[in-house]
Amino acid sequence: MMNSIEKLKWRYATKKFDSSKKLSETQINTLINTFNLTATSYGLQPLKMLVISNENIKKQLLEYSFNQSQVVDCSHLLVICIKTKINADYIDQKFDLEKKIRGTSEEIIGDFRAFLKNSIANKSIDEIENSAINQAYIALGNLMTVCAYESIDSCPMEGFIPSKYDEILKLEEHSLKSVLLLPVGFRAEDDFMSALKKVRIPIEESIINIE
Repeated sequence: MMNSIEKLKWRYATKKFDSSKKLSETQINTLINTFNLTATSYGLQPLKMLVISNENIKKQLLEYSFNQSQVVDCSHLLVICIKTKINADYIDQKFDLEKKIRGTSEEIIGDFRAFLKNSIANKSIDEIENSAINQAYIALGNLMTVCAYESIDSCPMEGFIPSKYDEILKLEEHSLKSVLLLPVGFRAEDDFMSALKKVRIPIEESIINIE
């Protein structure tokens, strides 16, 4: 059994997937739950994830992914999206869900609910979306770490044309915008990148201990 550090050393940005190998339903469910359990600011979860296994759709997206083969050769293509309607109604839905699940009274959460609604009301659309994008990166990192722990290969990708993804996947109909990609699956045996040593600056140059 590899420990956590060995797992992270095993992980790399997979350049070539074995298209004949597919993730199991259990593995996909693990990644779905990982995404859903990722920490978000105030617990508002301004994100949604598409899990694409349809080969025809992946082929349509290839052109708008700068022809990066991982998009079609992976087992599943994960598309991390931000929600474009984070408003007072959305905040109410989240607090109402908390009351339902935890039994929290309005007396306890009322002030916090009002604070968040006021905070959102005083932010521009760009500010709200940029905050959600920052949180999308947290979800991406979380997914990559769990992939490594579960011996699932992955490749984080920013290199795609979001507007074309949004169009093909009809994301506007769901009040979503695509921001990040994570193809997942299993590395091809002839992916030369898998055998290369990691290149990282020495720990003593990247860490500052303050005692």
